[in-house]
Amino acid sequence: MVKRDKKEDVNMKKDNNAIVVTSIIAGVVLVVALVALFVVNGNSNMSNTVTVQGISTIKAMPDRVSVYFNIQTNGTTSKEASDKNSEIYNSLEIALLLKGFDRKEIGTENFNVYPNVYYDDGRQVTEGFIASRTVKLEFSSEDSTKLTSAVDAGINAGAGISYINFELSSDIQSEYKAKALEEASKDARIKADSVASGFGKRIGRLVSVSVDEYNYMPWVMYSGTGSLDMGAEARIAAENIRPTTQDITAIVSATYKFA
Repeated sequence: MVKRDKKEDVNMKKDNNAIVVTSIIAGVVLVVALVALFVVNGNSNMSNTVTVQGISTIKAMPDRVSVYFNIQTNGTTSKEASDKNSEIYNSLEIALLLKGFDRKEIGTENFNVYPNVYYDDGRQVTEGFIASRTVKLEFSSEDSTKLTSAVDAGINAGAGISYINFELSSDIQSEYKAKALEEASKDARIKADSVASGFGKRIGRLVSVSVDEYNYMPWVMYSGTGSLDMGAEARIAAENIRPTTQDITAIVSATYKFA
């Protein structure tokens, strides 16, 4: 067995440590080099692209009118509150049919029965039940002159008016959406071509595209509490409401590579 003195052991440990340190340094240098290469390539790719935003605004004429009725009734039991509510609903439906509306244009949006809970001098009190129903009447905007008679039918039956909206049917929504997005995309391409021309370049392939916004909401012509006390205000609004064109906006972001 060969014996090594302490000096040889120390030297060997130093050599091993040097090898480990050298390996670590080499590894770090390699990682840094790869990161730098990635960043350079990324910056190179990004510097050869242009990102633009295309915007379009089109005019849309609503093709539907929606009236939202609110029916709220009280009862000592849930059945009593529900029965009273159904009685008013039936009266409303009959009145609307007599005004010339079709049964398929009338529908219940939601119906709930719940305990009537309130606070009196900081004390919680439960007194009977409340039945609440939202009824939607939807018809063609070409028949908007029938709006006043619809409001009258609701008020006379004992229903309040919550909203009167002009809306787009689902088919018309799809049509306008496609048109707005198409025009926004064309606007993005025109902007990209203009930017490229300003730098003496041409636009190449499309790298990425995203739809930032497609904006459509029903146009609220009247908004009330649904209380019967607001019936007069709802009727005045109905008499003066006429459908008008509204703006629909679409925004598209597109990134192009320079040719």
